[in-house]
Amino acid sequence: MDNIPTIMSQLLLIWQRGKISFCAFLSLLFLCPLAYNGAAIFCISFSFPGKTPPEPASFLPEYVPPLPSIEKETSGANLTTVLPLLHSNQNMVVSMKRTTLHRPNRKRFDDEVAKILLSEAVKKRFELKVIKFFKRNSCKFRFFMTWISSVESFGDRELLCVESVFKTHPNGCLIIASNSLDSLQGRLILKPFSDMGFKVAAITPDFSYLLRNTAAAAWYNRLKRGNVNPGEISLGQNLSNLLRIGLLYRFGGIYLDTDVLVLKSFGELRNAIGAQSSDLATGNWSRLNNAVMVFDKGHPVVLEFMEEFAHTFDGNRWGHNGPYLVSRVVARLSGRPRFDLTVLPPVAFYPVRWNRIGGLFEGAKGLSHSKWMVAKLRQIRSQSFAVHLWNKQSRQFKVEEGSIIQHLMFSSRVVKNSSVFE
Repeated sequence: MDNIPTIMSQLLLIWQRGKISFCAFLSLLFLCPLAYNGAAIFCISFSFPGKTPPEPASFLPEYVPPLPSIEKETSGANLTTVLPLLHSNQNMVVSMKRTTLHRPNRKRFDDEVAKILLSEAVKKRFELKVIKFFKRNSCKFRFFMTWISSVESFGDRELLCVESVFKTHPNGCLIIASNSLDSLQGRLILKPFSDMGFKVAAITPDFSYLLRNTAAAAWYNRLKRGNVNPGEISLGQNLSNLLRIGLLYRFGGIYLDTDVLVLKSFGELRNAIGAQSSDLATGNWSRLNNAVMVFDKGHPVVLEFMEEFAHTFDGNRWGHNGPYLVSRVVARLSGRPRFDLTVLPPVAFYPVRWNRIGGLFEGAKGLSHSKWMVAKLRQIRSQSFAVHLWNKQSRQFKVEEGSIIQHLMFSSRVVKNSSVFE
C-alpha cells in the first residue's frame, strides 16, 4: 500500500506529458495548410514546351524518267508543226523535279476506280464481244466512242451525235466502250438504232487487253495498286483519254467524242487528227485536239501517244493528258519517217471555238446577224466533216428557232419520234 502514492504520481506525470504531445500534434495539423498556402503564393511557375507533332507525310510522285531526246527536224509535206506556243507555254512542259503535292483525295480516287477498274472476269469478255461484233457485221467504217459517266446522263445530245454517225455512214459500226451503257438500261437506250438495222453496241472495256505490251500497261497496273496520284482532275476523264488511244491502237478506226456531230463521210480520211486552233499569220496549227482521231491499227503515232501518257501523266493539269498530249507528240514527231499523218485545219472538226459555241445556238438577231448565220452555215456544210459541240460549255444553251445548230440537227436525224427536237 506504501507504493500507491508513488504509482499515482507516475501516472499523473505520464498523462501530463501525453496531453502536451497531443496538443503539439493538433498544432502541427493546423500549420500544414497555412504552410501550403504560403508556398503557393511565392511559387514561380515555369512552362515547358510540349513535343512538336511530326509533320504530315507529303505525297511525292514517282520519279518519271525523261523521254529520250528527239532531234528537231523540218516539217514534212503532210504535217505542219511550227509551234512557238508549245515551246513557250509552261503548262505544256513536264517538270521532272520531285515536288511536294497535296495528298490525293483517297475517297474520290477509290470511288472512281471502283466504277471503272472492274474485275478481270467481267473485263475479259470485252475482247470476245468486240471480235464477235466485227465478225457478225460487215463494217465499212469502225467508229468508237467512250462513256465513263452514268447511264442516266447519256441524254439527247449524245443520242443526236450517234444518229449523225449513221446518217453519214449507214454501213458503219459503232462500239461505245462503257460499263454503264453495257447494261439492260443501256441496251434499251440504243435499241431504236438496232431496230433500224444500224450496228451499234456498248461493251465494257478491258484496259489490260487494250494496253498490253505498251508502256501504258505498266502505268495502269500501278494505278490499280494505288501507286499513281490521280490528281484533282477527274480520273474518269483521264482514263477516257487513255481508253480512246487504246481502242485505236488495238483495232484501228475512227474515234469520236459523244458531243461531235458528224456532217459528212470520213471515207477520204486516213491517219488524221484535227487542229483546234492555228496561227492566223502563218496558218500553222498551234494546238490539236483528241475529240476526233482517225488511225490505222497499230499506228506508231498512236503508240507514241500511249508512251507519252505513261511517262508524263499529270492529274492536276486540265488537258495535259488529252489535247496537250497529242499536240506535244505530233510536234516532236514532225517530219520523221514512219510517223505519217495529216493535220486538218480547225474548220474540219472545230469550226467554232469553245468560248463562242453559244453563237451556233442563237436564232437570228437582225439582218447583219442573219447574214453571218447564212455564211457560217454554208462554210460548215462545205468545209467541215463534223462539229464539236463542246457540251461542257453548250449544255446551258437552248436550241433557238432558226439557229445553225437546229439546221444541222434536222439534217442529222435518222430515228423516228426522236425527242432531241422537243
